[in-house]
Amino acid sequence: MGLILTTLANAGQAVLGGVGGAAIGSAMSVLADSWLEFYSCDSIPDEVLVVRAKRQMGKGQNFKGNDKVITDGSGIVVQEGQAAILVDQGMVVEVATEPGIYKYETGTSPSIFSSSLGAGLKNTFKEMWDRIKHGGEAAKDQRIYYVNTKELMNNRFGSANPIPFRLTYPELGRSFTVEVRCNGQYSFRITDPVLFYANVCGNVEREYLKETILPQLKSEFIDALTPAFATFSAQGIRYDELPAKQKEAKAALSEELDPEWKMKRGISIEKVAFNPLTVSDADRARIQDFEDRAWNRDPRNAIGTLVEGQHDSMIDAANNPNGAMNGIFATNMMQNMGNSNLSQLYGMAQQQDMMQQQQMMQQQQMMQQQAAPAADSWKCECGTINTGKFCTECGKTKPAPAADGWKCECGAVNKGKFCMECGKPKPAGAPLYKCDKCGWEPADPKNPPKFCPQCGDPFDDSDIVK
Repeated sequence: MGLILTTLANAGQAVLGGVGGAAIGSAMSVLADSWLEFYSCDSIPDEVLVVRAKRQMGKGQNFKGNDKVITDGSGIVVQEGQAAILVDQGMVVEVATEPGIYKYETGTSPSIFSSSLGAGLKNTFKEMWDRIKHGGEAAKDQRIYYVNTKELMNNRFGSANPIPFRLTYPELGRSFTVEVRCNGQYSFRITDPVLFYANVCGNVEREYLKETILPQLKSEFIDALTPAFATFSAQGIRYDELPAKQKEAKAALSEELDPEWKMKRGISIEKVAFNPLTVSDADRARIQDFEDRAWNRDPRNAIGTLVEGQHDSMIDAANNPNGAMNGIFATNMMQNMGNSNLSQLYGMAQQQDMMQQQQMMQQQQMMQQQAAPAADSWKCECGTINTGKFCTECGKTKPAPAADGWKCECGAVNKGKFCMECGKPKPAGAPLYKCDKCGWEPADPKNPPKFCPQCGDPFDDSDIVK
């Protein structure tokens, strides 16, 4: 005995009554005319995760026979957002995750019409098939289930108790823990219908509702927040930045939940959205105090804070109930102490400025040294700056120094009007060339190449020097 679901490829037009690309839902009457029996599920509500298919009869047929046995040749329709699984004797023997119309046949092994499930599942089905086909016994309990594979949204979560969150300040070398409260929403999807059926709902009689498993998912989601928050902290994400970090939140929570959700139940997280996270008033004051102190690590900021404090003390002195003079006397004492602190802070600020200027000058010098070519450097035709005899990029030899002058017929290079070897005069009307871009001079100044080998500029009348 064997079971298979086969897509109606060439026969699809006949099944749909020649309507071509018409929606599957509009072909239900055609299905009723085409098959004695067929199975379909027009829509699965969001609150339903799995529903058992009901056998439907074609026109003029009755419901005689065993409804737990699928008749050979029955039609099975899979809509968008659904997966159909065929169960024989409590064992999954076929799955279809792509929308279409399928035909049930006996006598062959499963084909697994699925674009999302891999070879590992096919091997599992082969083992199941080897166990099912023993003895050629007739089927006693066959079922078709439709699994909801849409993104299931609006699943709320919230922490009843505060969750530790480590605040880090890498630039200050400091971190401390605060307690946050959070809530939000997440969405999930059944990405492996076989795992979900085998490990979650099983041979459910009618339908499996989301509310059955949602409390367990919510509890596990909340438990995963603590290690996920540790990941956020290590990434330098603050608790008040989480509402804008949906991708990071999904990645961190998926890493924690996938071993139980994805690998065992076939469920994957799609999106996570945090509402603004809150901390206690004590933690908020603690954060504010630390950040204010960190602000005053810079001498300039400390000067501003001290001057502002002195200004406030003068106003308080004027309003002193014991008399303005007593308030001013106390204020003068505080100012004398503050002035001493101001002098120290000004000195620290000046020293800091000098150090920053020195660092900037050193960086500029290093950049200039790196940018400036060496005194004995030369530029190859390929554009590489070199200091040796050969180009480090293309291996070409360093060109010989350019001669200064004109080349006589005897081969001597001269600068004057007469050749210093044979005494012949410089040829009349023979111009001497020198590159007007980089200054390179050819060995034979009156017979230059077409292009300067140093910068690539063509030789023309603008390069004539004599």
